[in-house]
Amino acid sequence: MLSAFAVLLVFQCLGEGLVFLFGWPVPGPVTGMLLLLAALVALPRLQDVVEAGANELLRHLSLLFVPAGVGIVVAASSGSGQWLAIGASVVVSTLATLAVTALVLKVLMPRPKEDGADV
Repeated sequence: MLSAFAVLLVFQCLGEGLVFLFGWPVPGPVTGMLLLLAALVALPRLQDVVEAGANELLRHLSLLFVPAGVGIVVAASSGSGQWLAIGASVVVSTLATLAVTALVLKVLMPRPKEDGADV
């Protein structure tokens, strides 16, 4: 499992390095994840190394959200007086996410074949 964590960390560091070097407007971990995807496609044997560590991380995924939750609680005081704007942005972004998801689903869903028979 240590080798799986090492592989994940190496790809995250590679992503961070590339983003820093080229000034890309993409988070480093996202770039690292794309590099890992390319490596997994190119080297299928790498999947066996990463799979055990990834499954272990997924089992404890809820613990990874604790720092984000603490950050939100700590930063809540800086949002005082801005609750209407924050609430409106949450509602609008949620509706936009639902709309985009529905559109993507509509485009990607297979259409039923018409056989010409009326029901």
